[in-house]
Amino acid sequence: MVPSFAFADGEEIKLPSGTTYSIVKSGDGPQGVVGELAGIRFRAEVKQSGNKIDDIFDTPEPYYTRVGAGGLIKGVEEVLVKMRVGDRYIITAPTNMAFGSKGRPASAGKPRIPGDAIIIFEVEMVSLPGRETELIDLIGDD
Repeated sequence: MVPSFAFADGEEIKLPSGTTYSIVKSGDGPQGVVGELAGIRFRAEVKQSGNKIDDIFDTPEPYYTRVGAGGLIKGVEEVLVKMRVGDRYIITAPTNMAFGSKGRPASAGKPRIPGDAIIIFEVEMVSLPGRETELIDLIGDD
């Protein structure tokens, strides 16, 4: 099945885990460090079926997560630490770096993900809130 979003024209990079990523857009902002709060936008779908898992590109607020802290599937976590603010990547997480052989049951507005699903994410890093100068000026840097 072909994903509903376009793949990047750039080179696909394969990590030792089997996760692959392509750079759709390169940003010029700072790179996040492990433990730092990051605002991201993403959409995700099951590669085999094209079924949408989630899409927060059109929501008023980004999704906030700590870089490398395990709040996302492993395949996304290992790539997120490489991203800079403004970057947009397509990430393909093999089953061992996604939901595994058990998948994920449906819950609270989230669809069921079948076992052994390969998950495709489009992820954009939109902010590192702790580094926004307006916020630092407002609350101080002491």
